[in-house]
Amino acid sequence: MKILALADVESKYLWDFFEKTKLDGIDLILSAGDLAPQYLEFLATFAKVPILYVHGNHDGCYESTPPNGCICVDDDVYEYQGLRIMGLGGSMCYNYGRHQYTDKQMKRRYYKMLPKIWRKKGIDILLTHSPARGFHDGQDMPHMGFECFNTIIQKYEPKLFIHGHVHMNYGRDFRREDMYGNTKVINAFERYIIEI
Repeated sequence: MKILALADVESKYLWDFFEKTKLDGIDLILSAGDLAPQYLEFLATFAKVPILYVHGNHDGCYESTPPNGCICVDDDVYEYQGLRIMGLGGSMCYNYGRHQYTDKQMKRRYYKMLPKIWRKKGIDILLTHSPARGFHDGQDMPHMGFECFNTIIQKYEPKLFIHGHVHMNYGRDFRREDMYGNTKVINAFERYIIEI
C-alpha cells in the first residue's frame, strides 16, 4: 500500500503545479494537521482514495469549515483495507488555544480510546499532529511531544507513527524517517510517500 502523508505546509507540487497523475498509485492520504481545509478538499476532488485527517494546533477554522470529502479520525480507530489507523491530533498546550492539550489531557483521550483499540485488536498506524516526547520533538513547550505517544508505540508496536508539527525550516536536526523499536516514525512535513 502506498500512502501519501501531508502536514503543516500546503505542497506547491500538489496544489500550485497539480496534475492528476501525481496521485496515481496512491492508496490512502493521511493528513497530520495544520493544512488549509481548501487544500484537502482540492485533493479530495481528484483523489480516488480516502483522505483521513487529525487536527493540528492551527486548525481552529475546521470547526466552521471542515474539509469536505475528508474523514476526521481524531479520537477514533478507523479501518481501511485491513489497516487500523488511530488518530490523536493537537499539540502540547502553550496558550490554551483550540486543539492544545496537556500531557494529562492527551493521556485521557488515549484511555477513552482503549475499547476501540481492543475491539480492533490493536493498531497499524498512529496518526498524530505532534511527535512523541523526546523523539522528533523540540525543547520549547509548543513543540514538545506527548509522553503517552511513547506508551502507545511501545504497547501496540504500530507499523507506522506519522506526525507533523516539526517543520524542516525550524533549524533543528530534522529527521524525516526514523525507527522507534519496530515502528517506523515519519515526519509528514509538506508531503511524503510511504509504502507498507
